[in-house]
Amino acid sequence: MDKKIISTGAIFGMLAIILGAFGAHALKKVLSLEELSTFETGVKYQMYHALFLLFVGLTTEIPQKAKKTIYYLVVVGVLFFSGSIYLLATNSLTTFDFKTIGFITPIGGFLLILAWGALLLNYFNKKS
Repeated sequence: MDKKIISTGAIFGMLAIILGAFGAHALKKVLSLEELSTFETGVKYQMYHALFLLFVGLTTEIPQKAKKTIYYLVVVGVLFFSGSIYLLATNSLTTFDFKTIGFITPIGGFLLILAWGALLLNYFNKKS
């Protein structure tokens, strides 16, 4: 499981850098400052959670069952939270109105909060 967690963290990190560069260069010409700022928020949270996954995958302080739970919460959370933010920020570039799926942004955020909570809970329940 650790290899999967670390690989996913690395992929999320690479994609965050790619999307950040894409936003700073290509999207800068077609989005408003507010839309760019929104897009950047998605990139930041994706990178934060890429690093979080790397930490979870590399530490021996968290049981494997908890790592699996944290992994799935983070993956779905990032896809929902950052993914929907990317779509909402670039909404003006498409004919589909992504505001109809905007309700998944807070669901993704809640899943990310639960992942951090799972880490905290496992830390406090750890037998020394």
